[in-house]
Amino acid sequence: MTGSEDKRRFFRIDDEVDLFYRKIDQHEAAGAGPAENNVLTHYSLSAALEMLSQESTVLLRRLEKSQPDVVNYLKLIDRKIGLLAQAIITQDSAFREKNARNVNLSAAGLAFESEEALKPGEFLEIKMWLVSCMAMIVTYGKVIYCNEQPAADGRYPYRIGVDYIGMEEQDRELLIKHVVKRQLQQIRDNKEAGHQS
Repeated sequence: MTGSEDKRRFFRIDDEVDLFYRKIDQHEAAGAGPAENNVLTHYSLSAALEMLSQESTVLLRRLEKSQPDVVNYLKLIDRKIGLLAQAIITQDSAFREKNARNVNLSAAGLAFESEEALKPGEFLEIKMWLVSCMAMIVTYGKVIYCNEQPAADGRYPYRIGVDYIGMEEQDRELLIKHVVKRQLQQIRDNKEAGHQS
């Protein structure tokens, strides 16, 4: 399957996310993904917790009839852990000041607004904060294109297209979940707007 055919398998949405990037060299991009360097970095923590929550849901359903009090207690603990993870992630100094950007997002790559021109072939480390699932995704990417765009406020005169490199599977699953959730929300919003007009 070619890269372009592979990309078509993923839904794409226009969204606004908190996004940060930094240029890296090809050697760093070719290395292990950010989550492999340290499994418990606070960037991969939310993705790991989400995957564990999905696994625990199956076990909780089995216990629900026989031990409902235990299940309720475990659900409370899960909420506490989620709140702690959220607090850890949002305390990251880079995210104390919001950096919302308009993006076109999929599980294969993204296009985003940028204040600076980037060269095709450059490598980036990308951090995205997805509010819908309260998750931070960190991955590497390769710049595919850089186009000038007329910007209303002049803050972001460039549009950068990036393909992900070595994204962790759990992060890709979270990204797919976010895209589907946002797409459904946009469909609902459009239907409601159509009924009101």
